[in-house]
Amino acid sequence: MHHFSIAPLVALVCMSGCGGSSQSSIPASTSPAPAPGGSTSPLAAYTLTGDVSPVHDPAIMRQGSTYYVFCTDASATQGGFIPIRSSTDKINWVAAGFVFSSMPAWVAAAVPNATDLWAPDISLVNGKYYLYYAASSFGSNISAIGLAINTTLDTTDPSYKWVDQGPILQSSASDNFNAIDPNILADSDGRVWLTYGSFWGGIYQQQIDPTTGKIMSGGTTYHLAERASSVTNDPIEGASLVHEGNFYYLFVSWDYCCDSNPFQSNYKIVVGRGNGPNGPFLDQTGTDMTAGGGTILLQGNGTTWNAPGGQTAYLDPQDGDLIVFHALNLQQNGLDYLFVNPLAWSNNWPVIQP
Repeated sequence: MHHFSIAPLVALVCMSGCGGSSQSSIPASTSPAPAPGGSTSPLAAYTLTGDVSPVHDPAIMRQGSTYYVFCTDASATQGGFIPIRSSTDKINWVAAGFVFSSMPAWVAAAVPNATDLWAPDISLVNGKYYLYYAASSFGSNISAIGLAINTTLDTTDPSYKWVDQGPILQSSASDNFNAIDPNILADSDGRVWLTYGSFWGGIYQQQIDPTTGKIMSGGTTYHLAERASSVTNDPIEGASLVHEGNFYYLFVSWDYCCDSNPFQSNYKIVVGRGNGPNGPFLDQTGTDMTAGGGTILLQGNGTTWNAPGGQTAYLDPQDGDLIVFHALNLQQNGLDYLFVNPLAWSNNWPVIQP
């Protein structure tokens, strides 16, 4: 979900967040977490216009002066798979087609119950756009993460064409992880990491071969986050990992996105930080995210908007850092809307701005 470029290396480091850390531990911040409600909340007023709903699990990328948002399918009958929207001002959004006109052929055999595609992640690798996506079915970890590649995001470019590379990671009912919600980060050493997971043991990570976009063989699988043992079903997902200043920041969504009663949906955006891309990631109290730690950045207000989550943090030194997410409109029976908000940094912690 965080963009990166493999060459030159100096560009890679800066786009992923310039700077490194020599600290051996992370001091807890004394500043409180941003208030989840009130007039300064990102949920206090809605300013986006155009084609902004239904949007779930958005990822964003800027090419030139145009922003592109990719998101989870609204349904198998929407006209394509992985809808795309574009904007030149980050306010008014227009439909820009779909990544696929039909379900990739490999999905039927790998994930028989999948009817749509979820939680895309967009990255720039050696001049090509890598789009990772997930196939699954609700409540199952019979899942897979796939990859599609394009040379441009501009649909008017004659070379515009998404070429599917097939699955790069799969999970089955016997696994303790769920192969969905992919996210890519290039660290300050030029290594590329795939972070993924939902429920089923939480958030995991493996190294990627940037020349193929596929998982590097023989590498270590890192366990980055899960809920506390007292929390039933381990409701954590939607990882987004970025490098800003001296720290790596792991954003996740906690709890439940999509209750049949949207007033009961309690998704929320949570963060921890670490000295390296593989963790450990600690919250503002110093609690490890593998032990249920996490600082809440944003949650619903229970009156107008609920269940913000499915977030992607996007660091852009040229045009400003952003975080995109969805939230449920309680005045429209929980219809999910796109949010595109500035992401600021205060005392080495992120703040979602209105």
